[in-house]
Amino acid sequence: MAHVQVYEPFRRGLPKVLPYFAQVWRRRSFVAEYSRSYLRAQNFGSLFGQLWLILNPLLLAFVYFLLIIVIGGDADGKRFAHLTSGLFLFYLVTNAVTIGAKSITSGGKLILNSAFPRFVLPLSATVISFFRFIPTLVVLAVISAFLASPWSVNLLFLPIILLLVLLLALALALLFATLNVYFRDTKNFLPYVTRAWLYLSPVLYESSALSPALAPLKFINPLASFIDAWSGIIVNGIAPSATTWLLMIGWSLGLLFISLYLFLSREREFALRI
Repeated sequence: MAHVQVYEPFRRGLPKVLPYFAQVWRRRSFVAEYSRSYLRAQNFGSLFGQLWLILNPLLLAFVYFLLIIVIGGDADGKRFAHLTSGLFLFYLVTNAVTIGAKSITSGGKLILNSAFPRFVLPLSATVISFFRFIPTLVVLAVISAFLASPWSVNLLFLPIILLLVLLLALALALLFATLNVYFRDTKNFLPYVTRAWLYLSPVLYESSALSPALAPLKFINPLASFIDAWSGIIVNGIAPSATTWLLMIGWSLGLLFISLYLFLSREREFALRI
């Protein structure tokens, strides 16, 4: 039996969730091909393209490490391992946010000429960021082997943390994609927002080094608990505490729920505003 697509007058409100995500699932091959085409355009398929994905955050880590030495006067291998692991994870999220913010507005022709769940565009941005993150895991494994504590069974927690990070990245991609439709300058402010976010995250420092006055940053910064858990396992072999797990799950699932509601409830208005 052939499927018939019925177009109804625009109105805000959530679509039927199960049929909607059934459509998303049927378009998984589109997400994969769309992500691959974006990566090919960025020379991801070439050796030098993949090397740059590693060298860019690695060179930034060296610069920040030298800055820490100049300001603090002392730093060791574990500090560099923490800095590198935190930067790699930070850029996984911010790349998804940056690409996701432009996913709806830059896909205007596709949206106007095709009927498909718009959710697949921010989802593709998250997939792209994940594929760009994969090569950095090799460098991170080498740095961890030589500069961090011996590997422990707690490394098994890393895939779970990575999954929660990807959910957070998807949530932020959805949120900023929606904002950029209504406020086109959102993408122009993002570089400043992400730079400030980096300095407020426990990447250049560890959360334990925060003064009591700044301790709330660990709870109000969505990425703080993720970086603490990620670095704690890689650098020191320490499993996340129960509080850290609750923060990670709360931020990823809570923000995803809010972003999904905002995105899906206004999705049918996007074509009118592009």
